Amino acid sequence: MNASRKTHSSSDDLLRGELTELLPPPPVPELEPEREHALRYAVLRDALGSEPAARPRAPRAVRGPLPRLTWIAAPVAACALVAGVVVLAPGEAPAGPPGRVTAGESTAPGAEQVLSRAALAAATAPAPNARPQDFVYVKSLVAHAGRSAAGGVATLPPAHQREVWLSADGSRGGLLREAGAADSVLSPSLPVYELEHRGASPRPTTLEAAPPSVTHPTHAYVATLPTDPEALLRLIREETRGDGGDADQRAFRAIGTLLAETWAPPKVTSALYEAAARIPGVTVLPSAKDAAGREGVAVARTADGEQTQWVFDRATSGFLGERTVLTETTAAGRKGTVLGVSAVLVKAAVARTGEQPGRAGA
Repeated sequence: MNASRKTHSSSDDLLRGELTELLPPPPVPELEPEREHALRYAVLRDALGSEPAARPRAPRAVRGPLPRLTWIAAPVAACALVAGVVVLAPGEAPAGPPGRVTAGESTAPGAEQVLSRAALAAATAPAPNARPQDFVYVKSLVAHAGRSAAGGVATLPPAHQREVWLSADGSRGGLLREAGAADSVLSPSLPVYELEHRGASPRPTTLEAAPPSVTHPTHAYVATLPTDPEALLRLIREETRGDGGDADQRAFRAIGTLLAETWAPPKVTSALYEAAARIPGVTVLPSAKDAAGREGVAVARTADGEQTQWVFDRATSGFLGERTVLTETTAAGRKGTVLGVSAVLVKAAVARTGEQPGRAGA
């Protein structure tokens, strides 16, 4: 018997067969949503080159060789997400009268997927090239609904061009230029009048503006924001605390302003999307349009009868613009009335105010 076994043991085929019977390959379970999100976060973290964040690790389903196989597959999935291969199914544009849209339904997992794809895409975007002495130039289309002095429903005018030049380090005055209005100088100091004593004539002077913050950002300040999403969200909540209203909505709106009005480094922009994914109540819209008429998928959050929407390009997951929509019928208009819309067209660094990218001295 032993001699027979020794003879058979020389056969590699027989040995493999015996091992297969004794140790059958473990089943490979499908990834649960929590595990998938954890892997996506890990891939993003490694792509950014940051230190591991203090984030709970998802438990492994099985032991043995499975984690290695999963880890090999994760970058492939990440590449597909960045390339825009995995996208939401196209949706029909909302029907209805001009200036009215349909508010989003609560589908939080879909919103988290949209924001995760946006974070991955932002991580590979070009870094800002603004020097401290430069200005960050943002060109956009905007429209804001207004009401007459007598009241009545809000009316959304056609979108107009808006250009802003912001001092990169905040030390010099910027410029705001909007179609149909005079240029506005954005000064780092505030003009005030000072009284040396009672009865004296007021003397014009200036008051230094508040230091940079989430609500008053400079390019240099934004570049220093935390790249850990949880730490970033805590900071945003803290610095918007005095604005009143719903705390989660304050954070969501503040992040939207940073996305639209600043030019953050890739790591920071990616962290902003990951931070937004942690805000409760964020939903998804299968179809939405920005002020330029570009159609995409949107994430949104509702508070106090208004819904703030961020529109993303379906293929690239790039940020296109924002919309604000009434979710309740009020004196300002019926449910679905658009109160504001924007579209980000250009972000660049220029040497002086009034200069446009590629047109020095314009």
